[in-house]
Amino acid sequence: MAKINFTAGRINGHSCPNGKAQAFLWDSGASGLGLRATAAGARTFIWQGKVGGGTVRMSIGDPRDWGIDDARDEARRLKRLVDAGKDPREEAAEQRAAHEARKVEARRQSALVSDAWSAYLVYLATSISPKTGKPRSPRYIADHKALAAPGGEELKRGKGTTVRGPLAPLMAVKLPDLSAKKIATWLSEEASARPANAAHAFRLLRAFVHWCAHRDEFEGAVQDGVCDSKIVKDVVPKSHVKQGDCLQREQLGAWFSAVCQLDNPVASAYLQATLLTGARREEMAQLKWSDLDFRWGSMHVRDKIETVTGRVIPLGAYLASVLNALPRRNEFVFSSHTAESGRIEEPRYPHSLALSAAGLGPLTIHGLRRSFASLTEWVEVPAGVSAQIMGHAPSAVAERHYIRRSIDQLRHWNTRIEAWFLAEAGIQFDPEQTNPGLRVVNGAT
Repeated sequence: MAKINFTAGRINGHSCPNGKAQAFLWDSGASGLGLRATAAGARTFIWQGKVGGGTVRMSIGDPRDWGIDDARDEARRLKRLVDAGKDPREEAAEQRAAHEARKVEARRQSALVSDAWSAYLVYLATSISPKTGKPRSPRYIADHKALAAPGGEELKRGKGTTVRGPLAPLMAVKLPDLSAKKIATWLSEEASARPANAAHAFRLLRAFVHWCAHRDEFEGAVQDGVCDSKIVKDVVPKSHVKQGDCLQREQLGAWFSAVCQLDNPVASAYLQATLLTGARREEMAQLKWSDLDFRWGSMHVRDKIETVTGRVIPLGAYLASVLNALPRRNEFVFSSHTAESGRIEEPRYPHSLALSAAGLGPLTIHGLRRSFASLTEWVEVPAGVSAQIMGHAPSAVAERHYIRRSIDQLRHWNTRIEAWFLAEAGIQFDPEQTNPGLRVVNGAT
């Protein structure tokens, strides 16, 4: 190929002839240096040489950015690499890889906890839980979001603003700065005000840190063992089994009497349904009319454990009569004309009114679930039956692998459970009546 001495005029005057895709000029001042012009009008300095018996062509740069002398120097450098037995393409790939690695490391070092937390939430929402082998529930994801929320938003119900989540102070920290000392300081401050929430938040934080350690984009950004350090373990609030928070047998009459006399029939029905089924708070709150089968006496509950299929449990005659009497405002059984969701959101206030009227001490909504589990022992119900009705994961080997109870088997026991509750509460109920006309005998006011 003919070579010429590159000059500014020759470079600017070089173009691709009509009918061709590209055209070359070759420099006499440096081995392998050329100028390529394309049909689109672009011009590029290139280097061409022999590597391993084959021809290699590499771009150097645009003549507007590269002077002739600089292009010649680069061409000579590439020729020297080849003469030394190295492939310039491999060197270029290594340089690109090193550049990308530096960019990734820079992002890793500057990433905030909030950045990684957002990626973690996406992972939780889109992956399968290794513990259950099923997708994680929306409530589980919402719990993670709430714990890291900054707070200060207007409450959907009532006046005031939301409280910040316990993890919120850590969100603005850079991942490399998330040291054991910083976590211990944060945990001590949170535990002094709300120990249970702080302990729960720490457990989620520890899982998050372990997740970061196995993600390419965050690996190495968090110091090893920050959540397992002794200074952190020493300040983790100790978990205690909640004492009380459970109705006693002799309190059922007063409780039912007060709940049945609430001005809000939806809240009254919700509280009774929660106690008589042992369902979780949100499981019962999101119950829809389409979940109820009054003809065959069953109820479909959206389960925390069986997140896909949920569970089907018996619908007792008394509870069916209570639910059937509720207004059908929308798709939800426990509807609300004020809540944005269209269903009951905060049952604690009417429950507190009922407890006060009954002269009973504090009792949480979850305490009703605990009461069901405890009080059904009076009926000598098999543990697996009450667990299946409540939606507890099977614990024994037989429960997990062998025993499969039909809805009829559960109904046999559920009928006894409901009858016992009504008897202890002094409630007279005739399931044959269209309108039972319920009334509390014992403990009525």
